[in-house]
Amino acid sequence: MKEKTLKTINPATGKELESYNYFTDQEAKDAVEECHQAFLKWREKTPKQRAEVIKAIGEKLTEHKTELVKLMTAEMGKLLKHGEQEVDLCAGICEWTAANGPENLKDEERELPDGGRGIITYSPLGVIYGIQPWNFPAYQVIRYAIANLMAGNAVLLKHAGNVTGSGLLIEKIFNDAGLPKNLFKVIIIDHDQSDSIIEHDLIRGVTLTGSPEAGKIIGEKAASNLKKTVLELGSNDAYMVLEDADVKKAVKWCVMGRIYNNGETCVSAKRFIVTEKVYDEFKEAFVEEMKNIKAGDPTNNDNDLGPMAREDLRKELHDQVEDSVKKGAAVLCGGNIPEGEGYYYPATVLANVKPGQPAYDDELFGPVASLIKAKDDEDAMRIANDSRFGLGGGIFSEDVDKAVELASKHFDTGMVFINSFGLAQPNMPFGGVKNSGYGREHGGFGIKEFVNAKAINILNG
Repeated sequence: MKEKTLKTINPATGKELESYNYFTDQEAKDAVEECHQAFLKWREKTPKQRAEVIKAIGEKLTEHKTELVKLMTAEMGKLLKHGEQEVDLCAGICEWTAANGPENLKDEERELPDGGRGIITYSPLGVIYGIQPWNFPAYQVIRYAIANLMAGNAVLLKHAGNVTGSGLLIEKIFNDAGLPKNLFKVIIIDHDQSDSIIEHDLIRGVTLTGSPEAGKIIGEKAASNLKKTVLELGSNDAYMVLEDADVKKAVKWCVMGRIYNNGETCVSAKRFIVTEKVYDEFKEAFVEEMKNIKAGDPTNNDNDLGPMAREDLRKELHDQVEDSVKKGAAVLCGGNIPEGEGYYYPATVLANVKPGQPAYDDELFGPVASLIKAKDDEDAMRIANDSRFGLGGGIFSEDVDKAVELASKHFDTGMVFINSFGLAQPNMPFGGVKNSGYGREHGGFGIKEFVNAKAINILNG
C-alpha cells in the first residue's frame, strides 16, 4: 500500500521539516478538470491582459523573496545568496515576458501564391503539465509556467517531493498576484498517478526537467498519447581552457561554475578540458581554490558550499567518484564523505579522467570536478564533444572572435559561455541537444513551444 504522506527533510540537519498528504486519484483528476475550466476563460484574455498579470507575478515574487529564499534553503540546502539570485532571475523572466510576450504572439500576415491573404495565429492549447526537479525550486517552475501562461495556457505542476513547500508557496504567490484561481495548480502525486495525468485527455503538453532516464520514460509515455513534450535532461558540460586563455580568469569562473548551487545544476561546469600548454598552471591554481572552498550551514554567509539535497544523492555521487578512482582517476582534493549531521560533500577534483569512468561519461550532480588534459585547442574541442550530452559549455580564450567561431560552428551544445559562467538569461534560448533533451525555453522560444500555429487562408477566386 502506498504511503499517504510525504515528508520534507532539511539536508543541513537531516531533520524533518513538514509532512504533506498525497492527492487521491480523484483529487488529481479534479485538479486537471479545474485547471482546464480556468483555461477556457484565460484563453479569451488578450496577450496584453495576460502580460499585466505576469508583470504582477514578478513583483509579488520580489515581495515574497525573503520567505521563498529561506524555504528553498531549508528544503534543498542552497546558499541563501544563491536563492536570492534565483528569485531575482524569476522576477526578471516575468518582467521580460510581460514586456515582450504580446509582440511574440502577434498575428503574422503573408501573401499567398495566388495573391490571396494568409494569417498565422498562435493559439493556446490548454493544460500544460510540468514535472520539475528540486535543484532550483522556484526557477524550474517559473521557466515553463510563465511562458505558458503568457501563451494563454493553463499550468499544472508536479514538483519534486523534497521541495513541496516551495511549490505550494509559489502557487500562493501566483494567486496573490491576481492570477485566476486554478489556472496554476500544484498537485502532490506519485509516479503512477503522474502517468495517469499524462494520459488525461485534457492534458495537451508535457514538460520535464530531469535525468535522461526519466526523459525517456516521460517522452515515451507522452508520445504514446500523442502529447508534445519539452525535455531538459541535464549534462556533463565541458569548459575548455585554450592555449591563449587567461588562466587566472579561467580558474575563477571554473571554480564558481562547479560549486554554484552546491554543484547541483544541469548547466554547471563539470568537465574541465585544459590544453597541455596551460594545464599545470591551471591545475595547481584550480585545486588550491577548490581546497579552500568552505562547506557548512547554508544560512551562514561565510560558507561557500551547502549540503547536497538528499542523502541518497550524496551516496550516488560518492559511488561515482569511487568507481572513477577504481578505473584510474586520481583524487587531487576532497573525495570523502565527512562525519557529522547533514548531507555534505566536499569540493572535489579528479584528474586522470578518461572514457569509461563516470567522471568522464556521466553527469556528476554535486561539487566534483573532472580535470582532463588536451593536446591542443583542436583536441580540446574533440573531447568536449565526446559526450552523449549537449546542454551547455564554456570556452576560455583571449581571442573572443575565435571562441565565438568555435562555439557557433563546432561546439555541439545548446548554450555556450565565453570567458565566463552563467545559468540563464531571460532573453536567450535555454535548452540542449543529444541526451540533454529538446525544446527551448526563454527568449520568446518557450512561449511558442505549446501553441497552435494556426494557418488561416483567404484564397482568391
